[in-house]
Amino acid sequence: MQTETDLRYPIGKFHRHGELTEELRHRYINEIERLPARLREAVKGLTQQQLDTPYRPGGWTVRQLVHHLADSHMNAYARMKLALTEDEPLIKPYFEARWAELHDSTLPVDISLNLLDSLHHRWVDLLRAMKPEEFARAMRHPEWENPMLLDDSLTLYAWHGKHHVAHITELRRREGWL
Repeated sequence: MQTETDLRYPIGKFHRHGELTEELRHRYINEIERLPARLREAVKGLTQQQLDTPYRPGGWTVRQLVHHLADSHMNAYARMKLALTEDEPLIKPYFEARWAELHDSTLPVDISLNLLDSLHHRWVDLLRAMKPEEFARAMRHPEWENPMLLDDSLTLYAWHGKHHVAHITELRRREGWL
């Protein structure tokens, strides 16, 4: 039987790689590109009641996860653009859990799915146009001791999308919603 901790990290916790090879960058960019389609497939056919089911006890609902991905990835895209245009910008944190409680997190999931389609199209275009040295640019978060390289950010958000899609697909598996 899985523990609640297992349910929180169905693909394992995030780990930084440091500077990436071109091959790994390409792989992670492809992961970011595929996220909208994978997320659509993960929620395909779910009823409103299923969308409003938490992926684990005390966790967000499937609907909140979909909207969270849009919120988080919009922030990530903007942060990357700041890091590309400023010298180690100090980025603004946001309270993800509070955002997930705002009224727009009750909207139909198609709104965020469509947003992610467009956002990821732009994001992937930007990532594929970046030169290797641009991935060494960094941003500072007020809660982090060290700056985060864009290589780290790329790795994080490739993981992040897979992480939340796995929350949904594992819930579907556990509940027999296949």
